[in-house]
Formats: sequence, structure tokens, C-alpha cells
Amino acid sequence: MFLGCHLSVSSGYLKMGQEALGLGANVFQFFTRNPRGSKAKALKPEDVAALLKLTEEKGFGPLVAHAPYTLNTASVDPRTQGLAQDILKDDFERLAFMPKVLYNLHPGCHLGRGAQAGMDSTMELLNNAYPDNLENPILLETMAGKGTELGRTFEELAYMLAKFKFPERVGVCFDTCHVHDAGYDLINDLEGVLEEFDRVVGLKKIKAIHLNDSLNPKSSHKDRHAKLGEGQMGLDTLIKVISHPQLAGRPIILETPNDLPGYAKEIRLLKETLGLIAE
Repeated sequence: MFLGCHLSVSSGYLKMGQEALGLGANVFQFFTRNPRGSKAKALKPEDVAALLKLTEEKGFGPLVAHAPYTLNTASVDPRTQGLAQDILKDDFERLAFMPKVLYNLHPGCHLGRGAQAGMDSTMELLNNAYPDNLENPILLETMAGKGTELGRTFEELAYMLAKFKFPERVGVCFDTCHVHDAGYDLINDLEGVLEEFDRVVGLKKIKAIHLNDSLNPKSSHKDRHAKLGEGQMGLDTLIKVISHPQLAGRPIILETPNDLPGYAKEIRLLKETLGLIAE
């Protein structure tokens, strides 16, 4: 099982890998740049190469790069669209040094002009920015449905995936808090939710999992993460998700409200509960 958490790239790429090992993790996620802005640190190819060497030696799973929250690919505003285009092109240039890293992004907000128009804009922009020779898979994240967020339903995800120019290089990041908040009953009907996802999108399209509890009840559309077992979903539900045989092999990323010691505690909790280490 590939289990890890979100780490900060500010300390460097190799440092993230070393931090992950110290937490008991064998995978991790990082923001490509300031999550609330657009600036990114200069990339040092030797630092990236050292990380990739470490992850290969230690048997890490696929790493996940997360686009900044400021990226709104569905906006109709030319300046916002231009910024999104610039960020995507720069991120894709960086990812060329890390060909196996998954690139996760929120599908954007349509801001009142309608979901289909927003989804069409998102996929047009992604298709224009994504280089034909790039190997990194693009992941669209399942969203909670706050405001005019796109990707709140499996149908919206399927619509967008079908429009990407390289079908084999696009997938989904399945966020447990977001799916719960969007209205899918992971607590009482996990099998039904996965069957619906398989029918509409295809379970093979799930390439990564964000493992988060939720502060709010199902269908709240709030997107408020909670620590494992301290929210409305509960630890048992989350364990059932990550131990489901049809989701095996995906990198599992914690995005719970934690510092590094908190992540280490949750990683150990999961491993103990799953019987991966002695209690």
C-alpha cells in the first residue's frame, strides 16, 4: 500500500522524500507553487534527480503534484484564463523532469455561466496547454460542490475526461471528504458508490485517493476536512475505502488538518488498523 501525506516543496524535493520516510510514508503530494498565488521556486534539476533516485531506491509509489487553488480553468475572465494558461505551461515544463508524477487539479468554477460552458473551457485550456510529448497523467479531483465548482458529480467528471486529447493520460483523484460532501453515501453504501462510479466513469480512471474525514454531514457541499476519525465519516468508513480491493495500488494521500507529527500519527494509525505493523 502506498500511503503518505501532503508536504511542502519549500524545503526542496529531496528533503520532501526524506521527510516522507521519516513519517513512515512511501508516497507524498506537494504543491507545484504557492497554493494561494502563482509564484514558484526556481527548479533545480539536480535536486529533482536526487529525489527520484531516493524514491526508486525506497520503493515509493507515484508522487502527486497539486496545482494551486488560484487556478480557475473555467473562468470567462481573459486575465484569469491567461494566468491559468501560464501556470499550466510552467507546471508542465517542470513536470517534464518528473515524468511519472501525477498532476492533480481542481476542475474550476463556472461562476454562474453554466456547468457545461465551464467544463468546455477547462478542457479546452488543458488540451491547449498540455504538450503532446508530456508523460505525466492529468487528474481531475472529485469536488464537494461548493458554489459553482465543477466535478461535483461523476457525470461531470466523465464529461470532462472524454474531452481530453490523450484518453490514456487523464484520470481522477478520488477525495473522500469531497465525495461525501457532494452527496455520495460512502458511510452506508460504499459498494453502491463505487458501482455508480464504475458505470459512469470507470474505476480504472481513479489514479489517486485523497483520504480525509469531513467536518460536515453528507450533501453539505462545504469541503471542510477533518482528521481521521474526528469527522462525520469516521475511521471505519475511511478504512473500508482504502482497503477495498477495487481501489488497491493507488497512492493514498492525507490532506487532513495536521502538522508533520500529526501526519506521522495518522499514518501509523492506518498501518496498525490495517495490520501492516504490530500495534
